[in-house]
Amino acid sequence: MTAVDGIVKARQSLPARVASRAGGGVLRIFLILVGLLWLMPTVGLLLSSLRSPADIASTGWWKTFADPSRLTFHNYAHLLDNSTITNSLWSTVAITVPATVLVVVIGSLAGYAFAWMDFPGRDWWFMVVVSLLVVPVQVALVPVAKLFGQVGIFETTIGVIIFHVAFGLPFAIFLLRNFFAEIPRELLEAARLDGAGEIRLFTRVVMPLGGPAIASLGIFQFLWVWNDMLVALIFADSKHPPITVALQQQVRQFGNNIDVLAPGAFVSMVIPLAVFFAFQRQFVSGVMAGAVK
Repeated sequence: MTAVDGIVKARQSLPARVASRAGGGVLRIFLILVGLLWLMPTVGLLLSSLRSPADIASTGWWKTFADPSRLTFHNYAHLLDNSTITNSLWSTVAITVPATVLVVVIGSLAGYAFAWMDFPGRDWWFMVVVSLLVVPVQVALVPVAKLFGQVGIFETTIGVIIFHVAFGLPFAIFLLRNFFAEIPRELLEAARLDGAGEIRLFTRVVMPLGGPAIASLGIFQFLWVWNDMLVALIFADSKHPPITVALQQQVRQFGNNIDVLAPGAFVSMVIPLAVFFAFQRQFVSGVMAGAVK
């Protein structure tokens, strides 16, 4: 060890030296254990969804490892025969997809405008958008419900979509504006010199470069809308509720439909998980880029 190395190690604090020594196999083992603990509820729900109602009521899901032959897909066949759950899944898709697409499209256009277009009061309007980030959803429930009732869209799919779009846009505009602002000005000026207008510039230059941020925004919005129960419980159609509300209603009859709850909850969870893992690389790069300026 050289004198310089000795001086550097002497200047390191005790926590820094412990972290540097534990940065190898010990840290990896710890992270693997944390990952396994994080996945344990998901594995437990999956195994419970493959067990009979009698087994679910009598023993824990970990007993499955002692006798895996008792696993069955009968619960999923029963789930497909339950019109309440299947209709709620379609209702959730009908709400989540438009709410996600509208937020991505409108947020992208507004983010580009705030980043590269000059118009009166641009900075003030952006401050208003940022200030809307701190407004909690609970504050708007009563006035928005009253407004929707007067307009005639209370307890409708359109009303739920409008609510999610309105509360998703501030974050979308903030994220995408910060990402689009990192695009080199020289690249945009070169495109303008080639005769590209604002629409062509946005669709051919900005949108391809903003793919990671747009993907991360889409994942954020999709997960929020899909897993939402508060807004759906108040504004959605009670006859065709989303999956979160339908499962909450099924819990009231837990003893009679336990074979539907477990597979329904797993299907409701595995879809957003699949979306997240499919776009996790774009999600990480988009969040890191859009949060830095």
